[in-house]
Amino acid sequence: MEHILHLTKENIQQVVDASMEKMVVMTFWAQQHDESVQLQSLLEQIALEQQGRFILAKVNCESEPEIAQYFQIQSLPTTLLLDKGRPVDGFAGSQSSDEIKTLLDKHLPAVWEGPFNDIKTKLADGNLPPEELSDAITALKQVHVESGERADVALVLADVYLMNGSLEEAKALLDAIGLADQDSYYQNLMAKLALAEEAADTPEIRNLAAQYQQSGDAQVAIALGKALHAAQRNDEALEVLFAILKKDLSAEDGQVKQAFMEILTAIGQGNALANQYRRQLYTLLY
Repeated sequence: MEHILHLTKENIQQVVDASMEKMVVMTFWAQQHDESVQLQSLLEQIALEQQGRFILAKVNCESEPEIAQYFQIQSLPTTLLLDKGRPVDGFAGSQSSDEIKTLLDKHLPAVWEGPFNDIKTKLADGNLPPEELSDAITALKQVHVESGERADVALVLADVYLMNGSLEEAKALLDAIGLADQDSYYQNLMAKLALAEEAADTPEIRNLAAQYQQSGDAQVAIALGKALHAAQRNDEALEVLFAILKKDLSAEDGQVKQAFMEILTAIGQGNALANQYRRQLYTLLY
C-alpha cells in the first residue's frame, strides 16, 4: 500500500486492515479550511521524510462526510493515529513539525528499525546480491550509530561485512559483542570468520611473512603488504608498511610510502582503519 493516500469509502477497510501492521495517521481536512490544508501539507512532508514509517490517510470532509461522522470529527483540522483498527491518539487544530514528530515517536518504532528490518529480511531470505553489499554496509553503519550500537544490529553488520570479504571490520564488531549477546547467530558468524581467515592465510602470504621476518627487506615488505591487502587483511598490511615508514619515510625511494598510500586509497575515505593510519602518517610528516 502507498504510504500517502486519500481515504474514501472504497478503500477504508483496506486502510483499517493495513493499520494492523503499520500505524495510520488520519488527517481530516476541507479545501475551504486553510488551517487544515496547511496541516495536511505539513503531514505529507513528514511522511515523505520518514519514508513509509507510517501511512498518511487524508480525509476530505467535503467529499467523505460519512467517514468524518463515523470518527465523530467535531472541528478541522483533526488528526487521529490509528493502530490495529482503532484510534490511540491524536490532536485537534494545528501543531508544529517537532510536536507532531514527538507524538509519532511515542507510538512508532524507531526510525532506524525500518531499513534495519528490510536488510535483515533480505539477508535471511538470501536476497542480498553482491552489488547491494556496499549500500547495505553504509546503511547498517548508520543504523548501528542511531541504535546506540545495539548488539543485534552489530551482528547483522558483521554478517554483511563477512559477505563482502571485510574480515577485519567483521572481527572488530564480533570482538565487541558482550557475553550476554553471544547467541547462536554470533557463534555462526564466528565460525564463518574463522573459515574466512583460514582461507585468507595463503601459502604466498606465509612465505612472504617468513622471508620478511628473516631479512627485514623493504621490497619483501611491499610484496607482503600487497598480498595481505588482496586477502582483505588490511590492518596487517598497513602495520607492516607503517613500521618501515616510522623509521624511514623515504624507504626504497618512496616505494614503501606509495604502497602504503595505495592501500589507504583502496580501503576508502570513510574507513575507520584508513583514517587511523592517515592520522599516524600525518604525525610523521608534520
